Amino acid sequence: MSDVRISSHTPIILSIVAALMLSIAPMPDWADPFRPTWVALTLIYWSMTFPNHYSVGSAWVVGLVLDVAQGTLLGQNALALSLAIYVTVKFHLQLRQFPMMQLSATVFALLALYQFILFWINGVAGVNSPAVTYWGPVVTGALIWPLLNIVFVGLRRRAR
Repeated sequence: MSDVRISSHTPIILSIVAALMLSIAPMPDWADPFRPTWVALTLIYWSMTFPNHYSVGSAWVVGLVLDVAQGTLLGQNALALSLAIYVTVKFHLQLRQFPMMQLSATVFALLALYQFILFWINGVAGVNSPAVTYWGPVVTGALIWPLLNIVFVGLRRRAR
């Protein structure tokens, strides 16, 4: 019975690890401000799909791993991801019913919340960054959400 449980969670965990790797992969300087927030997008999808298994606690742990991997303030991404995932879990039943365009707009709002919390923490810590580093990932994340959603639906079907 435990083998079935492990095998059903393996694709999800691998997608989170892949999102972490994409978050720290090197990019050209001109493209780096537009890097989608892969970890936030992945956690939003899985917490919307399985809110009892992947919610605020898993977002906190993944956020701490992301903080260590990126070398940012410890807890910065953990707090931002936890708040964005809390909103996702709170409204997951409504979010599942949205058409794709409305869901993309909602993901835009969730990513904007995530980036605003990062902006606020960086402001308190005295870290200055251009505005494109906060708004670029929000726009690109909302634009790639429909494609990412299709990939994760296929991944979920294969995991069954």
